[in-house]
Amino acid sequence: MSDLIPTKPRPVSLVAVLAILGCFALFLVPVRLLYLRHLPPAPQNEAPEALSKDLAWKATPGDRRDYLAALVAKQEKQASSYAWVDRKAGIVQVPVDRAMELIVQQYGTAK
Repeated sequence: MSDLIPTKPRPVSLVAVLAILGCFALFLVPVRLLYLRHLPPAPQNEAPEALSKDLAWKATPGDRRDYLAALVAKQEKQASSYAWVDRKAGIVQVPVDRAMELIVQQYGTAK
């Protein structure tokens, strides 16, 4: 077994650190110029009247709250009512409670 002589860590030169940071900056400049320039601004940063109709609900916190309330009401109505989804294919919308009962009837007695 040989005796290992502990060596002092070599100091990192300032030139090496600056070279690494310079290479990183050379990478970020084309990314910024070529990629990030073409991204559209976030909807919440646009004027509400400048947004398209499908993004208008994102304009203000009040609009988002109203849209979410309407969406939840629509989903609650769908979850508790009967309706045709596709009449030709025979697909119907059934309330969740009734659908669970039907599944239990169908698969619960199959043993």
